[in-house]
Amino acid sequence: MDIKEFSESAKGFTKSPLGIIALFIVLVYGFASLVVAFGQNISQHIAPLVYFMVFFPVLVFFGFLWLVAKHHRKLYGPSDFKDEENFLKTQISSAASLAAAISKQPESGGDLSRVQLDEIVELVSNTKQKHSTEKWKNRVLWVDDRPDNNIHERQAFEAQGLEFTLALSTDEALSILNREKFAVIISDMGRKEGPQEGYVLLDALRKNGNSTPFVIYAASNLPEHKKMARERGALGSTNRAQELFSLVMGAVNNGS
Repeated sequence: MDIKEFSESAKGFTKSPLGIIALFIVLVYGFASLVVAFGQNISQHIAPLVYFMVFFPVLVFFGFLWLVAKHHRKLYGPSDFKDEENFLKTQISSAASLAAAISKQPESGGDLSRVQLDEIVELVSNTKQKHSTEKWKNRVLWVDDRPDNNIHERQAFEAQGLEFTLALSTDEALSILNREKFAVIISDMGRKEGPQEGYVLLDALRKNGNSTPFVIYAASNLPEHKKMARERGALGSTNRAQELFSLVMGAVNNGS
């Protein structure tokens, strides 16, 4: 490899913290090797250099393990995540699904105003999920005895990388939660079991010490119902798809 090729390769390494670390390691080890091979009058100091060349890779290895374990999100530069076409597809898919969810709500009348469309675009464009290496932090439990009513909402979240587990009842949800962890729980309010099953589930979770963020997605958007939900330990309560999206994505990102 000539000087020009090496400089181009080195330039590529400087685009991220991980690359800079790798470049520094290569240069240090390279200079040490040159000194040992071509250095003059270093016979009295050869032992420290040999020890350095033997133990330096070991120190680098354990240092790298520590960085990956404790600061893995800081090891990449912006260019490592640059996939504008995929990002655009994700945003369009999420916005389209969210628009479909809003349009089916009674107050919309089936048509979205320019203000609502602008709100959707702004909301989705400002949402950037922090993907976690821990799978449960990207998973949501949705409790509703009529899950087909929420297909568009789930599609909006799935476009952002979230995965869903569905439960049709309070008992089923509690059984699932005994085995698995989730970043967020979404629940309707009234089910076949009773008119306030959302609160029944919420109270049972908080009584058992489960503090998973809990969002109620029901028919009411009255201020007093929102206040009551928060007082009982919920993150929020809404009947608006865009508010649900904001609450859930906020909880997911804050917990990542």
